[in-house]
Amino acid sequence: MIVGILGLGYWGPNLVRNFLAQSEVSKVIGCDLRPERLKFISERYPSVHLLNDSNELMNGEADIIVIATPVKTHYEAAKKALENGKHIWVEKPFTSTTAEAEELISIADRKNLKIFVDHTFIYNGAVRKMKELVEANELGNVIYFDSERINLGLFQKDVNVIWDLAPHDLSIMNYILPDHEIMAVSANGIANYNGRENLAHLCIHFKENTFAHFHVNWVSPVKIRRMIVGGDKKMLVYDDMENFEKIKVYNSGVDFNTTESIHEALVQYRIGDMFSPKVSQVEALALGAKEFITAIQENRQPLTNGKDGLDVVKILEASDKSLKNNGEIIELKSTILV
Repeated sequence: MIVGILGLGYWGPNLVRNFLAQSEVSKVIGCDLRPERLKFISERYPSVHLLNDSNELMNGEADIIVIATPVKTHYEAAKKALENGKHIWVEKPFTSTTAEAEELISIADRKNLKIFVDHTFIYNGAVRKMKELVEANELGNVIYFDSERINLGLFQKDVNVIWDLAPHDLSIMNYILPDHEIMAVSANGIANYNGRENLAHLCIHFKENTFAHFHVNWVSPVKIRRMIVGGDKKMLVYDDMENFEKIKVYNSGVDFNTTESIHEALVQYRIGDMFSPKVSQVEALALGAKEFITAIQENRQPLTNGKDGLDVVKILEASDKSLKNNGEIIELKSTILV
């Protein structure tokens, strides 16, 4: 199998390295307009064939085209690759609009081609352990999902901080709460520098009595990657900045009992033991590359496919509408993350 990688910037070298490591991949072709990026790859991965013309890549021998370019270019590059009979791997977010995502999915279905959207964290050992715990009812009914992803930079030229940082955690929410129906989205934020929001809060309202909140920020003096999933039995904390014990499960919660009226409610706080389950340390990107290749070979949809990408883009589009209307609640009718 031959893999072509379009875009050799920040994330490109990681993609090159992981596809080179796949036994099913016989050749990796890298493509970028910038001579300095081609030089960077050639010095580190001399076996990679390099091009500076995307048309040559699209029309060439690659079976898979990996698109690691700015978001605004995803649709055009992905469509061209599909029309040339290539399977596509697209970095997050999938596209700039839901209409673009739906068209790409339609083309791929018609031509029996596969779309992989790189929601990398779905292949992360800690995230998979979270899903395992939720599915085993270890937490009980999930009542909230709270995420904080903040750091100093990197400012993006074509998208705001929600589009840049929130897709990671939206895809995790998608993965661990697959049957929860989203009813509405609301967002608030501020743009201090370049006209694009650099700090924002995003809220997801579910049909179930569940709520999700996301705090994203490009201008924090500290880097935080933390998520809390609260259940009515137990709660867990996932801290991606921890070298050890990335997940901690707390036997803590609130027991709320009433007698004759709400005014006589009895609230009891339960604080019990904490345990940290073992998680897989295999690199998520390596598992993603393997999953996509296997899905193509087995003629099935990969775990993170075009539909998953579309579901996230729907939320991102709704967040833009809410931001422009001072946090207005935007309804998403019949949107189920699957």
